[in-house]
Amino acid sequence: MDATEAERIAASVRGTAPQPTLGLREAVAVIVGVVIGAGIFKAPSIVAGLSGSAAAMFGLWILGGLVSLIGALCYAELTTSCAHAGGDYHFLRRAYGRPVAFLFGWARFAVITTGSIALLGFVFGDYMQQVLPLPGMAGAAGSTVYAFAVVIVLTLLNLRGIRAGALTQTWLTLLEVGGLLLIAAAATFFAGTPPPAPAAASAGPASYGMAMVFVLLTYGGWNEAAYISAEVRDGRRNMVRALTLSILLITTLYLLVTWACWKTLGLAGMAGSEALVADVMRATLGPVGETVISILVAVSALTSINATMIVGARTGYAMGCDWPRLERLGQWDGQRGSPAIAMLVQGIAALLLVGLGAAFGSGFKSMVEFTAPVFWLFFLLAGLSLFVLRRREPDLPRPFKVPLFPLLPLVFCATCCWMLWSSLSYVYSQSLGGLNAAWIGVAVLAAGVLLIPLMRAGPGQQGGK
Repeated sequence: MDATEAERIAASVRGTAPQPTLGLREAVAVIVGVVIGAGIFKAPSIVAGLSGSAAAMFGLWILGGLVSLIGALCYAELTTSCAHAGGDYHFLRRAYGRPVAFLFGWARFAVITTGSIALLGFVFGDYMQQVLPLPGMAGAAGSTVYAFAVVIVLTLLNLRGIRAGALTQTWLTLLEVGGLLLIAAAATFFAGTPPPAPAAASAGPASYGMAMVFVLLTYGGWNEAAYISAEVRDGRRNMVRALTLSILLITTLYLLVTWACWKTLGLAGMAGSEALVADVMRATLGPVGETVISILVAVSALTSINATMIVGARTGYAMGCDWPRLERLGQWDGQRGSPAIAMLVQGIAALLLVGLGAAFGSGFKSMVEFTAPVFWLFFLLAGLSLFVLRRREPDLPRPFKVPLFPLLPLVFCATCCWMLWSSLSYVYSQSLGGLNAAWIGVAVLAAGVLLIPLMRAGPGQQGGK
């Protein structure tokens, strides 16, 4: 049984399916909200230290935007020809079969998405505790309460439906973009001439390579647009526009923030800063600047949490369409335009991980970060699926085709290979609880492999790969 037939049967059982309700503006808001997180407040410092010169530093951020745009063009072909709420899960299923797709969905649900929501909850809590401390609670306790509260509130908000979640996302993204523009404005009007950079040896290829790792991590997340591809109005045109406009907007904002930091602190000051954007705001706006940046980071975390919830629950929905034992996850609430049960389960799992984070602290943070190789492995497979599907389904209507095929997709896949190797190299050099951290990703995938026979054993199991 092919994917189309399985989806038809599943849709007839549920009686409803995703409908195109999102406009271009909402799609851009979701993509920008997922991508721009806490990374832009830290990564410019690391990149400055590895670049060797201001010209190289700005060049790396432009290169990161260009590579992301190439990837977005690849995803534009996939999302316009295979629009589905399952996003990457759906591409992987069509290209490699249900077991590979299940491993992706399992890793995404178990750690990648729910863990990111929990971590962002703590980021929100850390900064809100600075701005508005909860009475009678120390820093860590207050941060945990904020984390629990934000996951609960945003889960309930998104359970109301896609319109409520998308409207919230639009306003949060506007606030986030406005905050980043405020940083650039503060540097423009209140910062002096950039301090001269001390003479230093030129950075080598290895240094540039490591800098690009942090640049691309900061750009990461635009691929989440795939999960709303079935819900965007006039998706065959608007998905291409949403991906392209989002990358251009994100690149512009990143360059503006980097320029503001360089103009205020200089290259050496950027490289030596432990709280880069806070130092910039303190230098330009004084003590009030520190409060402003705390609020801005909290808003950025809030924006990313909401966007991640919207796209993350759709992976659970796709798995529920595919695996009878997970059938309830595949129930789509047509009135609200949302996979309500998948959203609720995702919220509960994120709350459990918040509790785990409160108990184990940085160990939990490391556990989530050390699954990066798993993410890049499946990202690479999604890129390769473009080649597989062109060969396997040559007659599939493709409203948009990647220009310069196969060159641009090969560049994207090569970038994913490099990021996979870089993340493996980093993880292999780390340890957690006395064990090599590389085993964390292996354990996540191994648990998924063990679950596959259980999923297959469900009554009325569909056929297929």
